[in-house]
Amino acid sequence: MKQIMMLSSFLLLCACQKTTPQLKQATLPDLGSKAKCTSYSGLPSGWPKNKEAGMVKLPQGKIVLGTTQGYEDERPLNLQATSVPAFLIDATEVTNAQFQEFVKQTGYVTDAEKQGGAAMFVQPNHPVEELQWWKFEKGANWKHPWGPNNPKQPAPHEPVRMVTWNDAYAYANWLGHDLPTELEWEYAAKGFQQNSDIGPTHEGHIVANFWQGEFPYKNIKEDGFKDVAPVGCFSKNPFGLYDLIGNVWEWTQTPYTGPRDHHMGDPSKYRQSHEQILQYTIKGGSYLCATNYCARYRAAARHPQELDLATSHAGFRTVKRF
Repeated sequence: MKQIMMLSSFLLLCACQKTTPQLKQATLPDLGSKAKCTSYSGLPSGWPKNKEAGMVKLPQGKIVLGTTQGYEDERPLNLQATSVPAFLIDATEVTNAQFQEFVKQTGYVTDAEKQGGAAMFVQPNHPVEELQWWKFEKGANWKHPWGPNNPKQPAPHEPVRMVTWNDAYAYANWLGHDLPTELEWEYAAKGFQQNSDIGPTHEGHIVANFWQGEFPYKNIKEDGFKDVAPVGCFSKNPFGLYDLIGNVWEWTQTPYTGPRDHHMGDPSKYRQSHEQILQYTIKGGSYLCATNYCARYRAAARHPQELDLATSHAGFRTVKRF
């Protein structure tokens, strides 16, 4: 019996070792608190010479995509788990500092710059009709997320935003990376709780940047932020990743098709039967999600976004597959 128990313990230890994410500690920023995130340069150590700097290797695993609760388009096709191969993913959302280096080296011009503006959130001081808080602001882009006439400048350690799917893909391609599929993104966000949805609070504590109060006119800032937060201000998830919930929505490479279908987060299967894709799936919610509106600050939540639409509340992170 003792030998059996020792063998069982050994096998359990081996299984745990296989599922533990491998962190590239030397290149990962030390984050997880407001003091640390506000002093972060926005650039992982050794990046971009080391293109994998600031990335975490996630182990192979399985996930039930979606949730049986929530909005209709989050419902899983079935409760059968889908396998996810191991891959690398950015520990944080791509920062302004990283995107600036990309632009510096390539001369890239974003869609918002070409279009002459972007969709900017403008907070009213009283209740208004739905979507009246959005404004197409001329001259707004990733360099001027509050508009060209606002002296406030985006900080290097904040997530880059007002970037379209095209912009995010161009950046990822520059590094030899890719945008995550919805399956990969949700697997990363759920950590080791692959059968559960993950939200912005844990044991009564706020663990993400989202809207507290009555959206869109009253934000009581219990999380300490009225707008986007620097990356990594909140604790990391079990995989060692920051801000998958809240802060900014994150682009995926998965086309948005409404309710779940047989593609189950695999964009290649969808592209085989559709010549033109106009909307992609964004994940995670943002600092504009509140309990009285949106409420999509969860791992299983999803939303469509036009591929050429740049907004105040959307950014991205990248992955690298083996």
